Amino acid sequence: MSAGARDFERESAQLRSWLEMNLGGRVVSLQRQPRWRPVWFADVERAGETLELCIRGDRVDAEIGFSLNQEMRFQQCLSDAGIPVAAIHGWIDEPRAYVMDRVAGRNDFSEASDEERRSVMDDYIAVLARIHALDPEPFERAGVLRAGRPEESGVVGMRRYEEFYRKSKRRPDPFLEFCLAWLKRNPLDVRGREAPIVWDSGQFHHKNGKVEAVLDLELGHVGDPMMDLAGFRMRDSVIGYGEFPRIYERYAEITGEPVDTGAIRHHHLSFTLTNQLAFHAALAEPVPGSDYMTNLQWCSETNLFAVEALAEILGFELEEVAMPEPRVSPVAAGHGHLVHWLRHFESDDELVRNDVRTAFRLERHLARFDEIGDAVTEADLDDLGQLLGARPASWQAGDAELEAFVGGDDGTNDETLIRLFHRRLSRSKATLGPAGSAMARHLPIQKFSD
Repeated sequence: MSAGARDFERESAQLRSWLEMNLGGRVVSLQRQPRWRPVWFADVERAGETLELCIRGDRVDAEIGFSLNQEMRFQQCLSDAGIPVAAIHGWIDEPRAYVMDRVAGRNDFSEASDEERRSVMDDYIAVLARIHALDPEPFERAGVLRAGRPEESGVVGMRRYEEFYRKSKRRPDPFLEFCLAWLKRNPLDVRGREAPIVWDSGQFHHKNGKVEAVLDLELGHVGDPMMDLAGFRMRDSVIGYGEFPRIYERYAEITGEPVDTGAIRHHHLSFTLTNQLAFHAALAEPVPGSDYMTNLQWCSETNLFAVEALAEILGFELEEVAMPEPRVSPVAAGHGHLVHWLRHFESDDELVRNDVRTAFRLERHLARFDEIGDAVTEADLDDLGQLLGARPASWQAGDAELEAFVGGDDGTNDETLIRLFHRRLSRSKATLGPAGSAMARHLPIQKFSD
């Protein structure tokens, strides 16, 4: 059921009932977090103490093949092994959610000194090393995803993502199809590595220079431990974990084994594609409650990370892409009026404010597309005319013809296609909001060669 169709009062009553019945206390506070995914914070008074809880709900607009229940079971396995994660209190059938402790600390380094950041990251890398040293068998018995053979540990997660993408595919997606084909043409040898991994690494709360708990474990499974050393390279562009060579050196010191940089490069590329795999359908046919602009911005940014990773792997530089000059259309005044209204809307309801903020970001995207969208589309079609020998009649035809071209290519045109996709993705990024805005700005990540 989509967030837009949810009866929040009914859900709140169900959550209160479950908490009081199963935890034996009284709910004194229950608030839904204003974000793209259903999450509630609850305080429960019991026997003279207050339980501070987090209730993590199911996604509303994407099926990625990693269920919420598996996430809970993976987290419980880590907890049983002594890994610092939030303690779990149980599963709720309706609405689908699980209950865990709320964790103190910060999830970023905006107020941390360089010394504190280094201390936290040393601790986090030590935690990852402890996870990677765990026996995979208890995870498999708990129903956590594991490849049939250790040799497939590096691809079992991506196969799950692709399976659900194939089931939900709504329209041509030539860039994603190109990248998936490239990965299949260039398989990775994981050298028999297999361990429990979090995959979407770099998510934790820290306090006093130490990790309080590893969080957001929805992609946890049994895979190649190098995937955890690759996963948080993207998030580094907004969090800033420090220099990755030092982080990798620390991991090697703890484990006594050198890191496989080639594998990390490969897994980094794979992981950049997971947003597009997850949200392809949500962007093609958004459902009520879907945060369209969050999904679009994530995919826009990580698709650019992917094309940059491919260029670095193949050893060539990407050129800066020229952007078209904005036009003033007959509806520009209307767009400006709506943007102004949404920007200055006021409400005492935090959830309403969040809904209006998402609408504001969507309208800024539509207004920007009104300014440069036609020129972007024409530039894309011009590029396709040069590649295909004939200019497609429309952007829809262009996407379909480009996907067909990609599907028939054996890698001969890799560099040509990567450069073309870089131009397309860069232009598309520029339509997300005004020039220089947070939505339209691209934040490059650390290169392996730096």
